[in-house]
Amino acid sequence: MKPIQVGLLGIGTVGSGTFNVLKRNQQEIQGRAGRGIEITMVADLDVARAQSVVGPDVKVVNDARAVIANPDIDIVIELIGGYGIAKALVLEAIAAGKHVVTANKALLAVHGTEIFAAASAKGVMVAFEAAVAGGIPIIKALREGLTANRIQWIAGIINGTTNFILSEMRDKGLDFDVVLKEAQRLGYAEADPTFDIEGVDAAHKVTLMSAIAFGIPVQFDKAYVEGITKLGAADIKYAEQLGYRIKLLGITKRTAAGIELRVHPTLVPAKRLIANVEGAMNAVMAHGDAVGTTLYYGKGAGSEPTASAVIADLVDITRLHTADAAQRVPHLAFQPDAISNTPVVAMSEVVTSYYLRLRVADEAGVLAKVTGLLAEAGISIDAVLQREADEISGEAATQTDVIILTHDCVEAKMDAALAQMQALPTVLQPITRIRKEELA
Repeated sequence: MKPIQVGLLGIGTVGSGTFNVLKRNQQEIQGRAGRGIEITMVADLDVARAQSVVGPDVKVVNDARAVIANPDIDIVIELIGGYGIAKALVLEAIAAGKHVVTANKALLAVHGTEIFAAASAKGVMVAFEAAVAGGIPIIKALREGLTANRIQWIAGIINGTTNFILSEMRDKGLDFDVVLKEAQRLGYAEADPTFDIEGVDAAHKVTLMSAIAFGIPVQFDKAYVEGITKLGAADIKYAEQLGYRIKLLGITKRTAAGIELRVHPTLVPAKRLIANVEGAMNAVMAHGDAVGTTLYYGKGAGSEPTASAVIADLVDITRLHTADAAQRVPHLAFQPDAISNTPVVAMSEVVTSYYLRLRVADEAGVLAKVTGLLAEAGISIDAVLQREADEISGEAATQTDVIILTHDCVEAKMDAALAQMQALPTVLQPITRIRKEELA
């Protein structure tokens, strides 16, 4: 059978990895797919560099639309990234009857509803395993492996940059700004790391997982997003003393009120496997009613790990290329007419527990006043830790850090209590609030 022909838009880190792995493992891949898969055309602005990667047998052009217009191309891989030209090219490829493979989580989290509808109408597939957690096959696990389950919740470390920073802060006792500079020097963080450190990248990914798990549209605009920029070495040390580690988690959860969709720093019990995922590694926990809790761990980025996911999508499409569109796995796991309008819960309505750190004047009655405000708000306390400020920061012993762990309460109730505590004259700095999840 004639090999399926693939056009590649963008041959940077992931694109070159995809070309190399496909070439290196072509025999195994053909044996699994049932026919050969060949990248026969590449579009990249740097034609000379791209040609040096793919060799003389592959046609290289500087115009992505020339790839889309080529009638011999069956599948288009989009590795350009971003929301702009990438969206136009993906929609043009779909309109031309091409299947699409993309690693572009930002595009799908924001415009996925439009893109998937266009693909369904045209009878083509849009595959995006590489868009979430790099080489970990989490999309396939959620969409197919766990299809018998009513999924209850997902919690994931899905951004390697922030996990590397938090691991370094914990290991070396350094503050965020210092570790960020080191992460940039080592290439773990971009020159402009905003999307990573502010939680936006993780929110794109958890938005896609939430849609697949719960059968709702992709709704990135409804996600609560909080990054790691305000975390200090003190919080990581105190969390450790209390038996927890701080991780930036993407969390989505089914509740009676609707679907929670949130990204924020989170205290996780140190005994949980996910709490021990270090460096730039990724991990995702998914809890289904039949299977219980499952854990997926691996490299969340990089040339060949991400290429592994891109090629898995190519193999899936190759197998189903001639199948009736109705027999294919739906883009978001649920058939399009079964997608629900279950609401995404506002953050103020989310129920969780909390870590609070207050820098207070070391005076009699301060702790009683603080705990009294929590009691008046109906928030019960799980644990209290008091440390002299100079143990961490070298401040004079006229100040002390009070660390409080609470039981579950509604976020709106905690917001109101925090406002009252912050107004106390004996509270000397902005209060640090970090949410806590047991992930049991």
